[in-house]
Amino acid sequence: MTEKLTGNERFNAEAASWDSNPSVHEASTLALKSILEHLPDIKTPNSFDVLEIGCGTGLLSFNIAPYVRSLTAVDPAQGMINAFNAKLAAKPHVRNILPVCAELSDPYDGRIRLDPLNRDLVQNLPSRRFDLILSHLVLHHIPSLEDTFKMMYGCLKKGGRVALTDFEDFGSEARRFHPEAKIEGVQRHGIRRAAVKELLEMAGFRDVKVETAFEMEKWVEEYPGAGVVKGEGGIKMRFPFLICMGVKDRDD
Repeated sequence: MTEKLTGNERFNAEAASWDSNPSVHEASTLALKSILEHLPDIKTPNSFDVLEIGCGTGLLSFNIAPYVRSLTAVDPAQGMINAFNAKLAAKPHVRNILPVCAELSDPYDGRIRLDPLNRDLVQNLPSRRFDLILSHLVLHHIPSLEDTFKMMYGCLKKGGRVALTDFEDFGSEARRFHPEAKIEGVQRHGIRRAAVKELLEMAGFRDVKVETAFEMEKWVEEYPGAGVVKGEGGIKMRFPFLICMGVKDRDD
């Protein structure tokens, strides 16, 4: 029997092989496409300081980095950050990314104060604020979305935005997104449009929109516990993904 790992234990254990999963690459590629479509001004050179929550091994990070001034990429799993750092070491031309191992709960967390483009400035740094916060396939792991959205709001500059992508809870079948061996640590089987919209507005965001970002086919277990073997013991399902957006008031 496969031992079930919870929370960061699972992601630490899977970090080395994470990038070998084709569906992980596909989801990140589609998320990037949706973000660029919904936020076209992100393509303005050197204009966005970005905070990414739950960066994993950097599949989205390295693709969004060319469009932005700086990217602070945060993940609570040290294994994921180790894999991220290994990639970064192999890309010496990429200088605008700073990986940070942290489970953020406080906008004043000192670990995100360093500017990736000014790493020599380390003394008496003010709290950093960002133009944009991204997360991809993270919200369904977070115990308290209410607290997390408040933290995100606090991390933004006035007029800053969030663009958060995750799969949608479309009913009982959404549970099949994860195999049973990986169900521990999953807080919800996708996100619900109305609930996320309400929580973002409660956190202070305005102009909140929760829209379909894309759909993606994924191999899932034929029955709970069967394991997923492509073509054998698995079936394909189509999952809708949402993009959740909001703006911090310029008067806040």
